[in-house]
Amino acid sequence: MTNPLVVANEVTFPDPNLLITEDDTPVDNFASAKQQRLLVSSLYSSSWRTEPFLAEANVGIYHAVSQPAVVPDLFISLDVQVSTDWWEKPNRCYLMWNFGKPPELVLEIVSNRVGNELAAKLQIYAQMRVGYYIVYDPAKQLGERSLRLYELRGLHYTERSDPWLEQVNLGLTLWQGEFEGRQETWLRWCDANGTMLLTGDEKADQERQRADQERQRADQEHQRAERLAAILKAQGIDPDQMPL
Repeated sequence: MTNPLVVANEVTFPDPNLLITEDDTPVDNFASAKQQRLLVSSLYSSSWRTEPFLAEANVGIYHAVSQPAVVPDLFISLDVQVSTDWWEKPNRCYLMWNFGKPPELVLEIVSNRVGNELAAKLQIYAQMRVGYYIVYDPAKQLGERSLRLYELRGLHYTERSDPWLEQVNLGLTLWQGEFEGRQETWLRWCDANGTMLLTGDEKADQERQRADQERQRADQEHQRAERLAAILKAQGIDPDQMPL
């Protein structure tokens, strides 16, 4: 029988070839899938950060020997990069002993009352030393609040009301609007001024709107110039012969 553990630098790690890096379990609902795409895509399309980072949804995190992976709805890890050879078994998911650190932020989206977001998962992420743990409960399955934010203080999480997460230079806000054809209340990232981080499509829409506004201004200026020329001609003045 193959030994599931290998020894490196006197520290025992699981053999990555024996880890379950994907089990083909689908995401549990359409709403969570869209919310995850919104949060991840806006991070990569914005100028939030110039240094390397990793933001992923439904990717397993192996954090301890002989422990199964945890699969948060979303995590952010700063100053790390995925290997260029990401099809190799050790590079397919987040092995903390390879990346050398836990993620700075983990987010769970509540879809039912059996997810243990405020119990077992909270304890696991605290043990992993994840700096921020976010629980988004859009259907208010766990109580009257849709958003709970926890910051690691010492060995335990402390709940906080301030949506600004200084260690990752990100804030959180609830936004009523349309994403991928769905009008809904969405959880969004924002900067220190409260300005939302935009998706690539939103940025493209803004550029198109600016271009349309510029064309409208140019058309208005052209029409104004034509009206002025008509007035001058009616007075017997050739506008083309006027000194500049």
